[in-house]
Order: sequence, then structure tokens, then C-alpha cells
Amino acid sequence: MFTGIVEEIGTIRSIAQGRHSAVLTIGAKRVLEDARMGDSIAVNGVCLTVTSFGTDYFTADVMHETLNRSALSRLKNTSRVNLERAMAAYGRFGGHLVAGHVDGVGKIIQIRQDDTAVWYTIEAPPPILRYIVEKGSIAINGISLTVATVTSDTFSISAIPHTVKMTTLSEIKEGEVVNLENDIIGKYVEKLIQFPAEEKRKSRITKDFLVKYGF
Repeated sequence: MFTGIVEEIGTIRSIAQGRHSAVLTIGAKRVLEDARMGDSIAVNGVCLTVTSFGTDYFTADVMHETLNRSALSRLKNTSRVNLERAMAAYGRFGGHLVAGHVDGVGKIIQIRQDDTAVWYTIEAPPPILRYIVEKGSIAINGISLTVATVTSDTFSISAIPHTVKMTTLSEIKEGEVVNLENDIIGKYVEKLIQFPAEEKRKSRITKDFLVKYGF
């Protein structure tokens, strides 16, 4: 589990392409301070497992499903990526619940300056937009951000200068594709509400129950 608070920007050093998979070698420093084999590191919001590491790099396998569902397939040598270690039990919860399981991709269709803030408008497919709500949370390339506006086919976020500076938002261009992960809470609530009638009778969790307690 992650929080969407990027710890550093890493650099893709090499991509070993398989038939339906790939092995990434990523240059990094901070996320390797306490690294161990098998650790989870979010790379542009995708949870990957450390398969080897040195003082300034680590490698990770990327499977067919991940390449199909995310924008990792568009990475090249020297591409810069957002990195975050899995959340420590004793750590601060600075962002929101981010699983590192990308729901799909969106396209940056507009970037505009608004005084000190920068607005990014992202075009996204209906299966992703259905879980996006104004003032809710969204992970874009692993960055925990607050949704400012939503339309029938887009949503926008407004990023503060610190977030832009500390992440790859400072380098992103219009037309680029980004990883999107919806707030997982909305998906769980929908699943619970859609239980078959016989299952609902067995459970005390109802739509009224969820509304009563703020869901």
C-alpha cells in the first residue's frame, strides 16, 4: 500500500524487452536506503517488486497485464519516473490509499498556468471517470492529487508548485499518457451495494448503513 507522496524521481537506465514482458533497471537513491529483495516500490504509480538492487539502482519485472493496462509500456531509456516505497506502519499518511494497481490510462489534453498553480486536464474513459468525484482523490502517475473539476469525459487537477517541482508533473507535456488509479474506497462501496439480494439478506451492510456512517 502507498500514499501517493512521491519520494524521488528515478531514471530508467535500461529496458530488457521480452515477448510479453519487460525488466526495468531504474536509477534511484532515496528509495534504496533500506531496500531488500522483494520490497514493493511504486514506479509511476505501478507497484513493482524489487528483484535486484545496488547502491544506486534496482530492477523490477513488468508482466504482460501491467504493460497492457498501464503507461509503463511507453517508457524509454532515460525516462524519468516517480518513485515511492510501500507505506511503513509507523509512517505518516500524507496522501490517500493508493494500492499501486493502475485502473487504466488517461491523456493530458491541456496544461495551463493559474498564478502559482498549474492545471492539468486529463481525458479518461468512462470506467475510470465513474469513480472520479469533485474534491475526491486520484493517483496520476503515482501522485496523490485532488480532483478540482469533472466533465463527461475529462477531469482536472490543480497542482501546487511544490508538487510540480518534486514529481514528473514538471516535465509532462500535452498529449502524453499517464497512469490513473481511482480511490479504492469507491470501488469497495460499489461492490458492497451490488451484492445479490440473497447476500444482502445475510449481511447487515446496506446502502442506508453506509450513508449513515459517511460512505
